Amino acid sequence: QVRLVESGGGLVQPGGSLRLSCVASGRTFSMSAMGWFRQGPGKEREFVAAISWSGARTNDADSVKGRFTISRDNAKNTVYLQMNSLKPEDTAVYYCAAGDYSRLPIGAVGFWGQGTQVTVSS
Repeated sequence: QVRLVESGGGLVQPGGSLRLSCVASGRTFSMSAMGWFRQGPGKEREFVAAISWSGARTNDADSVKGRFTISRDNAKNTVYLQMNSLKPEDTAVYYCAAGDYSRLPIGAVGFWGQGTQVTVSS
């Protein structure tokens, strides 16, 4: 079992920044690829970004390329999502996920966090 707890969400103005964190406990964190997903109002859950267990490989959705950065600190069992140049359409509940790196982008997730709300509005 892996327990994932997200934090860092909130209300931010368009153009602003937020950093989400996800702390993992349970199974060996450093051996798991991690990812972020989001689900906006009235929308399906979608892939945002993934990072390999070592941090050497990352994969971002086209909608966030150049604005969001995923990273991890295995010593702290934590994965981050730095979000810059936020837009109203980024408003969503953001979920942390653990799984296989090559399969995370298609939604094949082993474990989910409970989610954290991000609202981008003036």
